[in-house]
Formats: sequence, C-alpha cells, structure tokens
Amino acid sequence: MMELKERIRLIFKETNPWWKKGNFQLENYSCRLILLEIEKFFSFKQIIALVGLRRTGKTTLILKIIEFFLQTLKPQQILYFSFDDFSQLEIEELISVYREIFPELNLKEGKFLFCFDEVQKLQNWQEKFKRLYDTYPNIKIIISGSESLFLRKKIKETLAGRIFEFKVLPLNFKEYIYFTKNESILSNTQLYKEEILKLYKEFLKTNGFPELAGIKDTMIIHKYLKESVIDKIIFQDIPQLFKVKNVDILAEILDIIIFSPGQLMDITRLAKELSLSRQVVSLYLDYLEKSFLIKKLYNFSKNLRKQKRSLKKYYPAIIFPSIVEDNFPLCFENSLVWQLDAQFFYRNAYKNEIDIILVGKNKKIIPIEIKTGRIELASINYFMKKYRPAEIIIITLDKEEKQKQIKIIPFYKYLLKK
Repeated sequence: MMELKERIRLIFKETNPWWKKGNFQLENYSCRLILLEIEKFFSFKQIIALVGLRRTGKTTLILKIIEFFLQTLKPQQILYFSFDDFSQLEIEELISVYREIFPELNLKEGKFLFCFDEVQKLQNWQEKFKRLYDTYPNIKIIISGSESLFLRKKIKETLAGRIFEFKVLPLNFKEYIYFTKNESILSNTQLYKEEILKLYKEFLKTNGFPELAGIKDTMIIHKYLKESVIDKIIFQDIPQLFKVKNVDILAEILDIIIFSPGQLMDITRLAKELSLSRQVVSLYLDYLEKSFLIKKLYNFSKNLRKQKRSLKKYYPAIIFPSIVEDNFPLCFENSLVWQLDAQFFYRNAYKNEIDIILVGKNKKIIPIEIKTGRIELASINYFMKKYRPAEIIIITLDKEEKQKQIKIIPFYKYLLKK
C-alpha cells in the first residue's frame, strides 16, 4: 500500500497545476453572482466557507478564487486539496508534505491561500481547522462542503468569530441566461418575452445545475439529477454524516416532497403512514434540509410560538423534467420560492393563503402571490386588511398592472430587474 505522504504528494501534483504552469485560468466560465459577494471578504482574516447542494459549482468557485489570488501570490503559495478519500487525515500531515515540496517557504511569513474541498468528510474538521487558523494567521483559508456545516451547536462554538459562510445554490434564472449564452434577450425583455418563457421552462427542467445548462434531453437531465445528486446525497452523504438507519424511508420522504412541492406537511400523519415515530420523521426532514435537498417554509405569524407550532410547507431543490411538463404552475411556484429565498407563507383557518411572505429590513413585510392563470383577490384583500403591508406583489407569466397597493408584474421583469 502506498505510503500516505506519497499519496498526498501525488494528489498535490495532480490538483495544483499552477505549481508547474505558473498560472491558471478557467475556460468558458460565466460569472456567478455569489462570487462578487465572496470577493468582498477576501481581505478579512476569517475562513470563507462555501456550502450547498452537490454539483452546484463550489469547486469551480474555489478554482475561480485561486485564479484571482494568482494575480498577487506566487503559484507555490496557493494550495488546493480535497478530503474526498481522506476522512482520517490530520492537517499537520498535509502541511508536512507541503513543506517538504517547498522547503524555501516559511508559513509564518508572507501570504498564503489554502483551499480545502469536501471538508465535512474529515473527522473533527472544525477542531483541525481551528488549529490551522490559530497557528498560521497569515494563511487565508477557503473550505467547501456539501452539507450545512455549521448548524451543529458544537461546530458553531468551535469556530465562533473565525468563519464566514456562503450558500452556493444552483443557478438563478439570470445566471442561467448567461451560462447558455442567451444574454442578448436581456436587451429588451418585452420584445423577447416568448423566448424568455421558453428558456425558463428549460431552466426549470435543469433545476439550475451548471453542468446541465443548455441540455434539453430530459432523459439525460433526469439521470443526472437522480444519480449524480439525489442518490449520492441520500445513500452516501447523509448516512455518513448522520448515521441514518433506513435510507429507503429517507428517499421515500424526499419523493413525497418532490412530487407534491409546497404541500402542508402534517408530520404526525406522515409518521403514521410510514409506520415511524413523529420524532424520526422530523429528524429525517431535518437531515434533508441540512443537505439542501429541501426548503422549509413557516406559516407567517407575528406570534412566534404560533408560527413554530403551525404546519410547515416543504419545497424540493430538485424537480424532475416530467413533473415540469405535467404541472408547470406548481414547478413555477417552487422555482420562485428558491430564487427569492422565501422563509414564510401565509395560510389561516379560513384558507386565505399567500404563497410567499418576505420579511425585509426593519421587519418590512413583502407578500408575494404567484399566478400562472386567473388572479383572485380574496386572500390578498384579507391579508392587506390584517397586516397592512405597503404593497403586495403578484408575479405572473406575462400580465402587468398597477392597482394602488397591488403590483402585478411578469416573472422575467421581477427576476431580471437587478
């Protein structure tokens, strides 16, 4: 069996091509909006953590960050490593091999960039990176993981004040337009609205995964989503991280959400149907959420206890192309929930319902209704009387109108306005 140090050396050699070439550049890269946010934190000492669903481009973002730092650092001062097959590794072993390769470099002097991928696979990673951070204050550390790494109390305490977290989501619609080289339609959205709607339907089928941008074969898309994302998370990532006993039940719960996005989830009833305890079902939903496969929306209320007790809605990060074809309105709503980063909906005992409630700065309430067909105002009028928001937004496919406090706007004008 190959000695550990030799394995590390060979991986360093393979995954750090700038050491040999002297430079590095990603080809055919379309800028992600989140990169512009991350760049603002390069000058801070804190660790930058990129977290999110599998295949959303976290590694590509790291490589783009490396490309940026190559403008000011020597190639040898930049290190990339993935913990994909190294769960038991010690950071000191990596540092030791790095020093043997570059004995002339002093890690206590000058600036360095160390990038680490898939850190959630490293046992006690938070303790190991805390030591690295505290020992070498001049090393800028970038890490990535396919799980929400910092939801656990112990991890938050260990890295408190030492880390900035960024969620890397699938492409939003504007990014998808650039990734598919269709930015010319942005010059006049009113003129090209038919092309935009057609492109949006393609976008829904790909779920915004960068590697699927521009692919129209639904069989390929389905296979990619199922085998490269869902199955990897359900049968590999989650069991490794959370010691799940019954992954088939976990997959079944996800399927329920995928095929019925946005339904009110009665956990007690679901637990009974699955012959499980309510506690186990709640735990499995939590695992799916921490792995970014689903999003939970709370029923909006100014009474926090009531809000926590009310039934929640769950939306899947992934919807298969066949569902988009069969139920476009539901998939349209699902995509907007994710792109607007919704946290709340509204529904009362009389079934007055608002799809999305955004809570902005100073707790400003922004109610949003999503309509692909006829617009009914009963629920909207009820909500306006009860909560008196400054404005209610209705997002449509094409209709546009302004009525006092109600703003009706096509989805493309709302999503592409920034």
